[in-house]
Formats: sequence, C-alpha cells, structure tokens
Amino acid sequence: MTVADTRRPTVVPGGPRRPRAAHLRGAAAIAGAAVTAAVVASVALVAIGQVQWPAFNSSNVTGALTTLGQTVAVVLLLVAALLWRAGRAGRLVPLLGWVGISGFATVTLAMPLGATKLYLFGISVDQQFRTEYLTRLTDTHGLADMTYRGLAPYYPAGWFWLGGRYANAVGQPAWEAFKPWSILTIAVAAAIALALWSRMIRTDLAIAVTLATTALTIYYAGPEPYAAVLILVGAPMLVVILHALRSGSVPALVAGGLFLGVSATFYTLFTGLFALAAVLMAAWLILDALRSSSNAAVAPTEIRRDRVRTTLAVVARLVGMGVLSGLVALLVWAPYLLARLRSEPASGGTAEHYLPSGGATLPAPMLQLNLIGLLCAVGLVWMVLRVRTRSVALALGITTVAIYLFCLLSMAVTAIGTTLLAFRLEPVLAVILGAAGVFGVIELAHLVVDRLGDVRLGIAVLGAVGAIGLAQGIPSHLSNEITTAYTDTDGYGVRADKRPPGAESYFPRIDELVRQQTGRPRDDTVVLTADYGFLSIYPYWGFQGLTSHYANPLAEFDKRAQTIERWSKISTPQEMIAALDASPWDPPTVFLFRYSADGYALRLAADVYPNDPNVKRYTVTFAAAAFADPRFTVTEVGPFVLVVRR
Repeated sequence: MTVADTRRPTVVPGGPRRPRAAHLRGAAAIAGAAVTAAVVASVALVAIGQVQWPAFNSSNVTGALTTLGQTVAVVLLLVAALLWRAGRAGRLVPLLGWVGISGFATVTLAMPLGATKLYLFGISVDQQFRTEYLTRLTDTHGLADMTYRGLAPYYPAGWFWLGGRYANAVGQPAWEAFKPWSILTIAVAAAIALALWSRMIRTDLAIAVTLATTALTIYYAGPEPYAAVLILVGAPMLVVILHALRSGSVPALVAGGLFLGVSATFYTLFTGLFALAAVLMAAWLILDALRSSSNAAVAPTEIRRDRVRTTLAVVARLVGMGVLSGLVALLVWAPYLLARLRSEPASGGTAEHYLPSGGATLPAPMLQLNLIGLLCAVGLVWMVLRVRTRSVALALGITTVAIYLFCLLSMAVTAIGTTLLAFRLEPVLAVILGAAGVFGVIELAHLVVDRLGDVRLGIAVLGAVGAIGLAQGIPSHLSNEITTAYTDTDGYGVRADKRPPGAESYFPRIDELVRQQTGRPRDDTVVLTADYGFLSIYPYWGFQGLTSHYANPLAEFDKRAQTIERWSKISTPQEMIAALDASPWDPPTVFLFRYSADGYALRLAADVYPNDPNVKRYTVTFAAAAFADPRFTVTEVGPFVLVVRR
C-alpha cells in the first residue's frame, strides 16, 4: 500500500509496512535530491554571479533570461515525466527531476537578482531583522537573540543558525550570504518535495505537483525563505503524517515527528497549523473507524473493544509524534523556555499585534480570475469529490479545513486584543489547493483521453505551457521586492542599480570608527541606534530593537523605550553617565544618531495595535550638551552623529 492509495481512509492498526529496504531507498532518494539541488543551485549562483547584468528595474534582460531558464527547466521536467511513462532511463529520471525542479527554483529567484548582492526586499522592512538574525548567528555558533546581549532567542533560530554555518563555510558576510542561502534552501526543499511526492504517487504526477507547488510557493512566499522551505516540504509531509496516524508505520511516525520538530525550529505559526491538521486527522480517523465498526456484523462487545483499540492506537501515534517533535523543538526553544520558567522579567513583546486587511477576511485564492485561481478552484472541487477515496485528498482537505479554522480563531481572538497572524497562512492554502488542483487536472485529462483517444502528449505540452505561463509571471508579481533589492544600499555601500547610494553607504566608515574608538570587538559592544540596517550588517548588540513586534519579550521593549525617552531629557554629561550606569540592562557604549538642528535625533517605534498600520514612529532628541565631555567622543559622519563612551 502506498501513502496515497485509493483505499477508503480507515484506520488499520498494525497495518502493512513497507520493507526496510524500501525505507532506506526513500531516505537515500531524499539525500540524493538534497545534494543534487545544492550542487545545481550553487553552480547556477556562481555562474550568474560571474556576469555584470543590468539592473532588473532598468532593463528587461534579466527578465528574458529568467523566462528562458524557467522554460528549459520545465522542458527538462517534461522529458523526465515522458521518460518515466515510457519506462525508459529509470535511474536517470529522478536525477533529471531533481535537476529540473532545483534549476527552476534557482533561476526564478537568482536571475532577476543577478545584478544585486541582496535578496528580495533588500535590507528593508522585515528583511532587516531577518538579516540581523543571520548576522548574529553567523558571528556566533551558539544560540543568541538577534539584538539583545545575553538573552535566549525568542524567534526560531533553525534556518538562521544553519545559514550562519553556510556563511562561515563560504566566507561571506551574513548580509551577502542571505541571498544565496535563501535560494539554495528553497531549491533543496523543492527537490526534497519531489522525492517525497515520488514515494507516494507515480513519478510523472509527482513532477507535475512539485512544479506547481514550487511556482506557487515562490509566488506567495518567496520573500520569506524559511517559510517557503516549510511550505514546499510540508505539503507532501502532511500526507505522510496521515499515513503514520492511520497505519502506525514507525518510519512514517518518525518522519512526521521529525518534520514537526524541525518546523518548530523554523516557524512557530506554521508548526501550529501543521499540529492542528494532525489533530484533525486523528479525529477524522477515529470517527471514521467508529462509524465503520458500527456497521460490522459482530458482537457488541467486540465492537466496543475494537473502538477502544482504534482510538488508543491513533491517540498513541499522535502523542508519539508530538513527543518526538517536542524533543527536536527543544534544540532551539529550550533556552527561552528555561528563562521563562525561571521567571525572568518579560514584557513589551507584541508579536501577535498585527491585523492587516487580509487578516480580516478569509483567504480565497480559488476565486482569483487567473491561472492560479482556476488551478485552486479545480483543487477544491477535487478534494471534495475524492476525500473519501484518496488519501492525498483527505490530507490536503483536512489541512484546508485547519487553515480556515485557524483564520476564524484568529479573528475571534481579536476581541481580546490579539491575533494569531492567520493572514500569513494564505501561501500554505494556495499551495495546498494548487497541489490538489494538479490531481484534479490529471483526472480531467483522463476523461479527455477516454473521449478523444490518446492525446496524452498534447495534454502534457499544454500542461508545460501553463506551467511556463504561471512561472514567467513570478518576477512581475515580485517586482516590488526585486526592485527594493536593487535600490537598497548594501553592506559595501553600493546600490546595485548604479545610482547614488543612501546614507547607509557611511556604515563601513562608522564601523571602522567604532572599532577604533572603543578598542573592543563588535560582539562586545552595545549600540543604541534607530538605523537598524547597521545592526543587520555588523554583529553589534543593540540596546533597543526595530519594533516591539520583533522584540524578545525578555528584553522588556516597553521599559527600554521609556528609559530612552528619559535619557533624551538629560542635559549634562554627569547626569547621562549616571543614568547609563544605573541602567538595569547592559547600557550602550555607542550611540548612532541622526543629526538635527535641535540636537541628536533618534527615531523610535511604538505599538498602536489595533490600528493599521500597527506601528507609530516618533522621534526623541538628545541634547548635544549631554555628551560634551572628554568621556565621550563625538564624530559627525555624513548625516550621522556617532557618540562613543570611552
């Protein structure tokens, strides 16, 4: 029995298991897919980086080459599918598939960004704190908060810690390694997804499903690479989790537990969704088994015994996966949980205080008037029609229900002053419906073949054309994110579109001055600044974070903000030094201000949820006289004022 069989989805305690050799082959395939994708992505990134491309926002050259590369990748995948259907080149087919899908993911992202060292969204908006986190975990091999010294990390560190090791291995500064690491991990995740789908469904269908889900994932979640990785691998793993709960297969249970655990080290929100989906799967299996047993022609006592055994078996499997996932999650969550158990002070964190317009409505990608909407609509219909006969439909359908339940719950908790950030689940929903849509299209194709004869080659070509049509629209959809990567000033003080750089071009000089004047390494220096791009590029500790929404609750963001405001009212060096020495947290020894006519300005942020936007920017101004003392060194660098306490 395969995971995606067409049998009725009932629980079969102690059901059939795959031979150990088959599981080993599956693990080898996943490893082979990962290695192949890593090689393909790395070679492509190096090759693209050797050419001086024109900027994406001022030329169509990289757009044209992106479409060319996508077309080549899709054709390669089509050849792999046709070879499999013809029963030829059996061992070559998986390799062609892995090369094709990883090449597709790589060229879709790397070619439009070929002339910049920055990833989508550059070092702006959310990408600023993500780059800061990667910079922190590149500078240290241990777990650490992205901003605050001495605090256990609150934001899941998995993807960033691995990225730090990548940056160390290739010898790049973290801000520069962010782009290749993002593209490489998405390419690897796409290849692993293909290997997983190929274990559960026939290879040609697996190729089609993976191509669709990869394109949709980049379309919706490309700017958030660690989320994209989980979406790509999560879609097939949801089917594995259902299989594990139904059959009790130990390898499937272990795989499901490991996946949920790794997910918890990458992205808390998605882990909550996957866990909810697993619980709903278990409930469905138990209820379906109870209903089936009520129709059995056996004694009532035996029926009750079977019901108890079935319920206990499914619950035990669910708990087993949960325990394993929890143990894996502790690899990154243990320090923070221990800090909270020790009742360390915590306040000011407002991660859930965000409700954009998308969070006030239910996501409905199936209603879009485009190719994505059509594919998702077909997927929704297919899941409804096949939920009782196809394991894939059941797993994807239950996950769809879980997403909508999560969204409704998120809306409900707005009444008590918070949210569950469910608007971020739209990419998952689109990919789930898109995957189901491929199954639906294949069934429609079978109906066409039955009516018109063997037109399978024509259908395959039409499918490839549709895939190319969707794929070539991705750069246009991400044009704002790509343009920002060209207009932001990078860590070398350069704008990739060759236009005059911003004030960030002074950062290298400021970094040099800080190290000269403090005589301390970067990781032993606390900086108070509102120019958080400086902390994204260099691993200095920050006294205050970007906003309360990304701040560690252990940092007491709100109290630090009040302290900074009190400092801004000080007018003499003696008071300033006394106030800094009295700080309950490691005080800053470096201040990076913006020059203003009134003094030294610092632009801060406050949470104003439930308003949208949820952040209010305000400025505090420090008196220049407060630093007019030999114990401070004041240097003007462009629009900045650098103050260093000796």
